[in-house]
Amino acid sequence: MSAMDFENKQPVAYSEDNIRTLDWQEHIRIRPGMYIGKLGDGTSPDDGIYVLIKEVMDNCLDEHMMGYGKAIDITLDKEGVVTVRDYGRGIPLGKVVDVVSKMNTGAKYDSKAFQKSVGLNGVGTKAVNALSTYFKVQAYRDGKSRWAEFSKGVLTTESKEEKTTESNGTYVTFIADNSIFKNYKYQLEFIENQIWNYCYLNAGLVINFNGKRHVSKNGLFDLLQRKTNEDQLRYPIIHLKDEDIEVAISHNNDYGEDIYSFVNGQYTTQGGTHQQAFREAYVKTIRDFFKKDYDTSDIRQSIVAAIAVRVQEPVFESQTKTKLGSTNTYEGGPTLKNFIGDFLSKHLDNFLHKHSDVADALKRRIEQSERERKELQGVKKIANERAKKAALNNKKLRDCNIHFDDTPPAKNKEEYTEKMQNSTLFITEGDSASGSITKSRNVDTQAVFSLRGKPLNCFGLTKKVVYENEEFNLLQHALNIEAGIDDLRYNRIILATDADVDGMHIRLLMMTFFLQFFPDLVKRGHLHILETPLFRVRNKQETIYCYTDEERLAAIRKLGKNPEITRFKGLGEISPDEFGKFIGDDIRLQPVVLEHGDHIQKMLEYYMGKNTQDRQNFIIDNLRVELDKLDAKEPEMAVAE
Repeated sequence: MSAMDFENKQPVAYSEDNIRTLDWQEHIRIRPGMYIGKLGDGTSPDDGIYVLIKEVMDNCLDEHMMGYGKAIDITLDKEGVVTVRDYGRGIPLGKVVDVVSKMNTGAKYDSKAFQKSVGLNGVGTKAVNALSTYFKVQAYRDGKSRWAEFSKGVLTTESKEEKTTESNGTYVTFIADNSIFKNYKYQLEFIENQIWNYCYLNAGLVINFNGKRHVSKNGLFDLLQRKTNEDQLRYPIIHLKDEDIEVAISHNNDYGEDIYSFVNGQYTTQGGTHQQAFREAYVKTIRDFFKKDYDTSDIRQSIVAAIAVRVQEPVFESQTKTKLGSTNTYEGGPTLKNFIGDFLSKHLDNFLHKHSDVADALKRRIEQSERERKELQGVKKIANERAKKAALNNKKLRDCNIHFDDTPPAKNKEEYTEKMQNSTLFITEGDSASGSITKSRNVDTQAVFSLRGKPLNCFGLTKKVVYENEEFNLLQHALNIEAGIDDLRYNRIILATDADVDGMHIRLLMMTFFLQFFPDLVKRGHLHILETPLFRVRNKQETIYCYTDEERLAAIRKLGKNPEITRFKGLGEISPDEFGKFIGDDIRLQPVVLEHGDHIQKMLEYYMGKNTQDRQNFIIDNLRVELDKLDAKEPEMAVAE
């Protein structure tokens, strides 16, 4: 269904009976996407359960940025109970209930109290409250305290003002509603990354997460240092600061651009006006410094950078604040474009004049990119012509109707946008595996790309191989990522391979392809692995699909004597009717996550490079673990398969 089809939907009956007035919590629960973006099950870093944590944290950070509170404590237990405690001024005791349960209530409307904060609309904690089965807020202020408890936004109990010995601040605890965030599971790596970003933007702030201390002394310099491998950097990190702006820049040997952008402490994962202003200003400054009209792509190829700005009353393109729309720094002040351009033209230019060794290394990196681009021009032209012909009848791709880079129609915009977020490309091994997915998929949002056998190991190869290898080139065009991932056609790229040795090997090879040539896809949480059941355990009354051996044993215990057990050895063995259950609302995905401090080239060299003794030891040790699990099977549960 295209955007035009959405525009031309037939009208339905509309009368006074259709008009409803909703309470604030009802509206949030019916339309959660308006407040926290996509829901998700926790397999993507921008899923709603992480936005809930962020909304509470943003209030703590606003307090810190105003000079109150040097530490924040966060805990997450096995039951999914989240607690956040700051040591700021604490919510005024008479407003404890109002600030978390009355829309358009908050201190952020008063620019004197919060000059350059993230939370501006008085919505954040109300959304957390409404979307939680349990929510408690407690304020500590000048030796006195008050608390209130809610369920799905409805007040259940509250305390009167009471004495306390606790330090000033605010305590919030909540449990996300499983009926809205279905089958959700927190990925600790995503929360850790959130926390580190807060630390980089607030040097000296201590954030304790489940007892682990996080703190940054050098701001964005630390961010780049942790996100890169020092051995791969072409020159030492350039770190520049001024009032309301901080920048860190270097170049490495990865492909593409790797830019982290922030506004008032908010990580803008989708960029915005400030990030675009930085990209343009950086190119202009470099051209002016070297007095040479280098190609834009050569200047920014392999750049790794971070920029943070503070502006008054920022305008974001959604409540989740992942993309900045502001053009001015503050009312009556310079545009962001001029502000960032003036900063770089002065400070970066001065730095390069003072550090000629860095300037020389930067020039060599740009000229290397220029040579590589020119070497690719011939093969790119031939490959793209071949890809265009193949695209007319691309048997490898069974496309869907709605894509991540679509422009949503004016009518039914919210529904269409949600479908864009769900746009998915399954990458399968061979026609048999793709057959089941193709027959059972949602044709609106799920596409399938079939591989032909095992792909090439890309480690150590140049991007020339992407164009010379027909399969890689067709995949690149299907994803629309040749010029970068800004126009990515699918939000989720899912590796759907058999759960055997060959399937695991194909996963590794495809992960290597993306990490080697398109690392931003992984860093921004677009790459996943599909989990499919290994066993089907059933009797005449019930069928249970099991994803692990432990689940199989539990299913046998539940169903009693002599259940029928089927072992699925490949995706092609699962019927389309069954497969539909595993790629629908209850889909299980394992996100491909780069842990904090992982360095791509070093990691690829270990797993996909020459067969070293260290890697042999790693394989042997992990094989023993799997054998131990197999040996641990309960003998009375053994069933012929």
